[in-house]
Amino acid sequence: MSTIAFIGLGNMGRPMVAYLLKAGHQLRLYARRPEVFQHEAKPLLEAGAQVFDTPAEAAKDADFIITNVMSTADVAEVLCQGEHAVIQQAKAGAICIDHSTIDPTGTREIAATLAKQGIGFVDAPVSGGVKAATEGSLVMMLGGAATDIEKVMPIIQCYAKTITHIGDVGHGQVAKLCNQIAQVINIQGIAESMRFAASNGANLQKVFQAISGGMAGSRMLDLMGPKMVSRDFKAGIEARLHAKDFFLVKEAINKAHLDLPALQTVALQLEKLMDSGWGMDDTSSLLRVLEA
Repeated sequence: MSTIAFIGLGNMGRPMVAYLLKAGHQLRLYARRPEVFQHEAKPLLEAGAQVFDTPAEAAKDADFIITNVMSTADVAEVLCQGEHAVIQQAKAGAICIDHSTIDPTGTREIAATLAKQGIGFVDAPVSGGVKAATEGSLVMMLGGAATDIEKVMPIIQCYAKTITHIGDVGHGQVAKLCNQIAQVINIQGIAESMRFAASNGANLQKVFQAISGGMAGSRMLDLMGPKMVSRDFKAGIEARLHAKDFFLVKEAINKAHLDLPALQTVALQLEKLMDSGWGMDDTSSLLRVLEA
């Protein structure tokens, strides 16, 4: 069994830690919100996990350091920057596994900084949301050296069902952003279909049933169609998370001078969604943007 430092105990991180504990690993936890250990993460402590005051302390003597935080800057901060960063106390030969969705260029820069101290790095963004994290069935895209991938596989298999090694460091993030492009553009298309049906007085439930059995059918339609029909905008996947990823892609394609017109249009719709105060709601709220 391994000693694992886990940084980031949000709705996705907590189930991952629970699976690692169940598998018998020793967990050393750090959260930027200490109050999480008094509430949501308390069962993890009762199951044997230990709490530390800084990322560096959590990483000391750990074989693996897992991060699941929000942004490129957040990952850089906890791993590389300042006296309390992981790099200050992590041992040579340890491997960082980052489940955050961040910029591929920033990912490579973080990996290069850690490599100078003999610390490995695998970018391992995930798809499937809280439901898949809770069920231990996450989809994971990996970027990193083959030797590091081989070492982390027994760890990530505790909570991921579909795992694909894409290529070098940063390529896992590229694949995740490709996933977000296809996913959210699809949600926008579903919202436009429902908006068009409603404007013509059609029964939305019957329209959904009809198109889901045809070539328009998809897992995303099966997920988002019923939510839009019933106007259930309670978050399955918070729109702010999709927006964060989409704006990340938009910045990257602008730097690369790529012309992705559908992405640019949907990014504008996500901006309107966020400006309307629906960021904590489901991304199916793109329908409400069209209605507004």
